[in-house]
Amino acid sequence: MPDLIAPTTRLRSSWLAARDEWGRGVHQDGNGLRDFDEVDTVAGFAEWVTRLRRQADESIPVADGLVHATYWWIVEQDTYLGAISLRHRLNDFLLRAGGHIGYGLRPSARRQGLATWALGVVLSHAHARGIDRCLVTCADHNTASARTIERNGGVLEDVRDTELGRTRRYWLPAHPGDGGT
Repeated sequence: MPDLIAPTTRLRSSWLAARDEWGRGVHQDGNGLRDFDEVDTVAGFAEWVTRLRRQADESIPVADGLVHATYWWIVEQDTYLGAISLRHRLNDFLLRAGGHIGYGLRPSARRQGLATWALGVVLSHAHARGIDRCLVTCADHNTASARTIERNGGVLEDVRDTELGRTRRYWLPAHPGDGGT
């Protein structure tokens, strides 16, 4: 049974295996990894995990261009399957292109309904934070992600060219739930 957990150093080897499955240097939506993060060493990985966890704390300022966000890892037992994040508010870039929620699954974990499940759980977390509706985006060519969003009640607002390329922008109702975690 899958679960959403806070990022943890305990799953470093599983996370690294997933990263290598994606391919080194390949962007992974929803996981908060930035170009400057050095995750191959134990210390660098721990620093990255700490940064992810701190980004949810609204009493701690975030770097310019970022917003506070909560990150979860999608796991089953001790296997890292992917990540999903909830941005607590939208800045101009997120309103145009990125949205409230980002997610990505390692290639071997796709087509199992995990993204649909995780998005539904995070929509309940959004509701608990006082967010009534969430903007969720995907690349125009990413039909699997579009289906995931639509299965969770996403209504397409538009398709537009953004800094991320041609982007589908959906609004989804946040809803009460048990949080699933």
